[in-house]
Amino acid sequence: MGDPRLPHVKTSLNLRFKYLRKPVCYFKVAALRPWPPFAFVKQRTRDWTVLPLVEEEMLELESHVTIQKRAYYSPPWADVSIIAVAGSSGSGKSTLSQAIVKKLNLPWVVILSMDSFYKTLTAEQSKLAFANEYDFDSPDAIDFDILVDRLRDLKAGKRAEIPVYSFQKHQRLPQTTSIYSPHVLILEGIFALYDPRVIKLLDMGIYCEADADTCLSRRIVRDVRERGRDIEGCIKQWFGFVKPNFEKYVEPQRKVADLIVPRGIENRVALDMMVQFIEKKLFEKSTHHREALSRLEATCKEQPLSDRVVILDDTPQLKFMNTILQDIDTSAEDFIFYFDRLAALIIEQYITQAKSKTPQGHKYQGLKPKGEVSAVIVLRGGSAFESALRKTIPDCRTGRLLIQSDFSTGEPELHYLRIPEDIHEHESVLLLDTQMASGGAALMAVQVLVDHGVSLERIVLATYSAGRVGLHRLMTVFPEITVVISVRILWT
Repeated sequence: MGDPRLPHVKTSLNLRFKYLRKPVCYFKVAALRPWPPFAFVKQRTRDWTVLPLVEEEMLELESHVTIQKRAYYSPPWADVSIIAVAGSSGSGKSTLSQAIVKKLNLPWVVILSMDSFYKTLTAEQSKLAFANEYDFDSPDAIDFDILVDRLRDLKAGKRAEIPVYSFQKHQRLPQTTSIYSPHVLILEGIFALYDPRVIKLLDMGIYCEADADTCLSRRIVRDVRERGRDIEGCIKQWFGFVKPNFEKYVEPQRKVADLIVPRGIENRVALDMMVQFIEKKLFEKSTHHREALSRLEATCKEQPLSDRVVILDDTPQLKFMNTILQDIDTSAEDFIFYFDRLAALIIEQYITQAKSKTPQGHKYQGLKPKGEVSAVIVLRGGSAFESALRKTIPDCRTGRLLIQSDFSTGEPELHYLRIPEDIHEHESVLLLDTQMASGGAALMAVQVLVDHGVSLERIVLATYSAGRVGLHRLMTVFPEITVVISVRILWT
């Protein structure tokens, strides 16, 4: 019944829903409540188990609360919710996963197939594979170490490089596919609920059930159409490897699943249940993110402005250009011309200043390069800096990211990302945006760069206008970055 010192930890309750002879689904409901920091509650087993939490496990426990205490800001993709879909080959796992994504219609719900994690074959194994005599349906064929490593990276909010496996060549290809910032990840494969390390990372486990004849027919259609195999080879593999391994390795995963779905995509009740579960998870993440931003604003309101915030000198030339830019009667041509001039001044301000002597002995104030420089443009406003960037640093490599606020909640959301792969090696990284009010988008943009290995000391945010609240939020979370602005707004 659990430790009497922890009255909020209860045993799990197993509920089964059945309609006559055809079950809709089997669902395990666990009474989930907050646990104290000195205990780690494992809810994947039949009963609750309370274990002492050592320091190493505390570091691995990537929850919203721990991330906030460590970094003060937790993006929505930190502690990604992972849902595993297991079942026999041909049971409808991929179709069910795609139906969930289609019904949600959100860019941050991603499917990860375990087919990508097949081990690289030796020459002898490859020869057996082409003869349909290699066992792809055994757990030994899956590289679980790499799979767990990638899942842990995603749980920590980092970018994960996913291997690509070719069934035509029966080899792992040299290129990889990047996955970054999913809020929900659907892990799909026959062994999705097999490895205990994977089960520990899951939020929900689903097991698909289907008739054996149906599974065989689906597998034949898929392998012939998508993997270039012949019907005879498919049948040979089915009776030689697939069916025996299903009874030995796949079917036992049914016991650890939270939701058992018969008839796959045809089971509308189970599909709606899964969609509602994911929507609830997304809503919780959104609520937590907005609450964290609000708390951050309250804690940093009275703090002085950081000395790493550089404001352009209020010279007559700057006043003149700002007057033209803020005048409602300014023509489009004049606005573009003067903004390009001002943007160039903002970009030049961040470059390290250098003093040198002329042959006549006079001192000259100039600029010196700081190694390779790249710029990340925050769409859409940041694209206004691009012309000035090309004039100031012609060989600068650029990337782009699109962050938009939800129209109903105001929460910033990452929609698009493309940055140089070696950006973490660059001497300086410019982050360009035209304005910053609340600082939510700027926080997310800097976090994206940090997740891709860029050190905070190398990040420079260049913006035309900024509000005091947004600056305080940003500098409280990331005090090591540099911010260059031209105009201060909402300063009181």
